[in-house]
Amino acid sequence: MSTSEAKPAPRLLNVLLRSLDGVERLGNKLPHPFWLFVILSGVLALASWGLAAGGVSAVNPATGKTVEAKNLLSVEGVQMMVGDVVKNYTSFPPLGTILVVMLGVAVAERSGLLAAVLRAGVSRVSPRWVTFALAFTGMVSHVASDAAYVVLIPLGALAFRAVGRSPILGIVVAFVSISAGYDASPLITPTDAILSGLTTAAAHTIDPAYVVTPVANYFFSLASSVVLAAVITLVTEKVLARRAESLPVDDDADEDDLGELKLKPEERRGLRAALIALVVFVVALVAAVLPPGSPLRGEGGSIVQSPLLTSIAIFLALGFLAAGWAYGKAAGTIGGARDVPGFMAHGFREMAPILVLFFAISQFLAYFKWTGIGEIVAIRGADLLKTAGISGPVVFLGILLVVTVINLIVTSGSAQWALVGPVFVPMLMLLDIPPETTQALYRIADSCTNAITPMSPYFVMALGFLQRYRRSAGIGTLASMTIPLSLTLLVVWTLLFFVFWGFGIPLGPGAPVP
Repeated sequence: MSTSEAKPAPRLLNVLLRSLDGVERLGNKLPHPFWLFVILSGVLALASWGLAAGGVSAVNPATGKTVEAKNLLSVEGVQMMVGDVVKNYTSFPPLGTILVVMLGVAVAERSGLLAAVLRAGVSRVSPRWVTFALAFTGMVSHVASDAAYVVLIPLGALAFRAVGRSPILGIVVAFVSISAGYDASPLITPTDAILSGLTTAAAHTIDPAYVVTPVANYFFSLASSVVLAAVITLVTEKVLARRAESLPVDDDADEDDLGELKLKPEERRGLRAALIALVVFVVALVAAVLPPGSPLRGEGGSIVQSPLLTSIAIFLALGFLAAGWAYGKAAGTIGGARDVPGFMAHGFREMAPILVLFFAISQFLAYFKWTGIGEIVAIRGADLLKTAGISGPVVFLGILLVVTVINLIVTSGSAQWALVGPVFVPMLMLLDIPPETTQALYRIADSCTNAITPMSPYFVMALGFLQRYRRSAGIGTLASMTIPLSLTLLVVWTLLFFVFWGFGIPLGPGAPVP
């Protein structure tokens, strides 16, 4: 054992690790998110009975109407719960959007395009730039959703080992880039579709006509992806590289086939074809939008409120489909048109767990809206903040703190936003803070602590990859590497948000000034 390895861990790290142990014990007692929302529906029913009996109400300042708590256990409430089950599910805003997007993403994934893009992002990179290249590739990989963990983490180890550096460091950089930066990407991702749908539903409490599009946070997400990749690079090179020296790879660790990192000729050919197809698609789309009378424009020729943005899901699907098809034909992974529906069907099969979760979430949110409790809490909360004179920055930091703590236990992004969004979004709307701004705050809090909570299944997955190179590694080993990155990202990402907010920089196309 090396001298540095024998030294006791710093006191702060020991405290953090003990806290993580507590999070793990507490989180393990929680049911699956599906059952969590079923239980919450039961709690909501009892709460609605008590609040309705107590005559709890509030006046919505946006409409001037009095909102009264309604009893979910009343005859009317039971009829709603039984009669609207199908409607609640099929009208759930993120459902249609994510299914349409996944039609295209599934083709890009099954054809091998997404994996090839990730490998291209970390191959043939000089040792000097390997950390930033891997970190930024992690930001790009969010378009592949959770599949990014399976593909990029082992590639990170290979990339670092190929340039003579510790594969353990490569695993940590890849894992943190995907998890702690999960809601930041230079591309539009399926997560954007899910979050925007949930935010739109929450905003309807105050304004039934309000629409949050999947590109509502794109400018912020794009800037975040670059800044976070740079921060990960800086912390890795200045801090973690030294820590990795005290974690040598086991002498009998399996040697990886470095050739797996390199692209085959047919894969390079496929990437060129995919790029050409994507450029042609974008050029054709721009040409279709340019004419003032284009059907893709909105009223008065508007681009902001137009089918191009409000129905962006179909254009995202077509873009992925065009690139995936071109890649597959050039690389030989798609034999003909008959393969494409099969790829789409496989993508839907992989979506099954999310669709099951959406069923429970959609029923809970429908009940929550019907009872009026969410609106009452939002109105009372906004009144309390106004009375206390609490300003925007303090509200922002409070939301960041609350969601960050919740994220240590409830690691499902869609489930967590479905839980807190119906309260935070309307409450901040009553304080003249747009839903897009609240959603941007949520992106930060929902991401950074993913890399340190043992409740995340991908934390365990990353630990498994790490143990391939160092069998004695445990939760503390991985946490000691991810905590500095996670906390630094939380601080820097929050500061970036305040830069956007302070200078009035739009968070995305068509989004109001934050």
